[in-house]
Amino acid sequence: MINNKKKSGGVNQYTEACAIGKYISMSAHKARRVIDQIRGRSYAETLMILELMPYRACYPILKLVYSAASNGNHNMRFKEASLIISKAQVTEGKTVKKLKPRARGRGYPIKRTTCHITIVLKDLGAKEEHFDPLIQI
Repeated sequence: MINNKKKSGGVNQYTEACAIGKYISMSAHKARRVIDQIRGRSYAETLMILELMPYRACYPILKLVYSAASNGNHNMRFKEASLIISKAQVTEGKTVKKLKPRARGRGYPIKRTTCHITIVLKDLGAKEEHFDPLIQI
């Protein structure tokens, strides 16, 4: 079987920078509540929203947004003023199953849900055209 899908999930490497957080210990439903508020917003507005929201999911998402912006700044010289959140998604990760000891030698199951968060920032100031050595002029 041939897998032609990109590893980065369809990210345009010339105009977009991404950061992926895996196995973050919170439910995907609680992370989606925050992600839905920042999707499509500018970088500066996103930072302000995440710092003021009262949810526990805001801190790991804020770290991912910072990481994606620094990836774009370091690797592709993107300016932070022209970045927007083009794609933000949350998928469910593995559930960690543990046993909590209880009375009389019994065990009580504990299920800790995890999630994977992907943040993609798009630079509106970057040129869409790029040099492709396979295309003959």
